[in-house]
Amino acid sequence: MHNLLDKPPVLAVLYPLSNKMTAPNLLFTCVIVFFWTLLLSSFLHAIPAYPTDDSLIKVSATDSQKVNLSLYYDTLCPFCATFIVKNLTGVFYEDLINIINLRLVPWGNSYINKSSNGIVCQHGPDECILNILEACAIDVLQNVNKHYALIYCFEFLAIEGRQKDWKSCFTSLGLPKKPVLDCYISGNGTKLVQKYADETARLNPPHTFVPWVVVNNHPLQEEYQNFAAYICKAYKGNGAPEVCKSLVTQIN
Repeated sequence: MHNLLDKPPVLAVLYPLSNKMTAPNLLFTCVIVFFWTLLLSSFLHAIPAYPTDDSLIKVSATDSQKVNLSLYYDTLCPFCATFIVKNLTGVFYEDLINIINLRLVPWGNSYINKSSNGIVCQHGPDECILNILEACAIDVLQNVNKHYALIYCFEFLAIEGRQKDWKSCFTSLGLPKKPVLDCYISGNGTKLVQKYADETARLNPPHTFVPWVVVNNHPLQEEYQNFAAYICKAYKGNGAPEVCKSLVTQIN
C-alpha cells in the first residue's frame, strides 16, 4: 500500500507540486487565508455546547435516511488537505451536513511494518502524529462540527507547511486540548488508527489513491470532487437541500 499514489493523475496537472510560488498558487493562498478567517468565525459561532452522555441524540428515522460520506486520506497529502479545506467544507455551508453522516478516516497510504509492527506513513513521522491526533479528535470530539473544525485547522496548517504548529488550533478554536492529548499519549489513538487501517484494507475495490471518497459504499474514484452531486442523488429522504436541485443534473 505504501507505494500507492497520493493523488489521481488528473490532479497532477491541476495542482503540480513546486518549490516556487507561482501567481496562481499565490492567489490560491490568499483566497485560503480569507476563507480560513471566515470559517473560524463561523465555526466559533455555530459549534453547539458539548453534549453529556445523557443527552446524546438517539438514531431516528431521519438519521437512517442520511447518506454516508466517507473520506479516506493522509493528513499530509497535499491533495487531501486541499480537498478538506477547499471542497469538503462546503457541506457545512450548503446544508448538506444535515443529510449526511460524515466520516473521516485518517490512514490512507500508511502501512504497518510487519517486522517491527510499527506504523509507517507515506509523508513521514509528522503525518503519523497527525493521523493519530485527528483520529483522537474524531473519537473525543464526537460532534462533527467540533472535530471537523479542528481537522480543518490542522490541514490548513499542513497546506502552509506549518503542521508542527497544530497545538495553536485548540486555542484559535476554543476547543479543549487535554482530552485529545490524553488519547494520544495513552496509546488509544494508535489503536484507533489501527482500526482505520483494517477498514481501509477492506475497501472494495481497494483504494488506488487518496483522497478516496465513498458515498453509500460507492467509491467515486476520479469523480470525488463531484461528491456533492452524488450525495444529492443518493439521498431518498424529504427536504433535500436547495443546492441539490442544480447538482443532481451534473451526473448520470
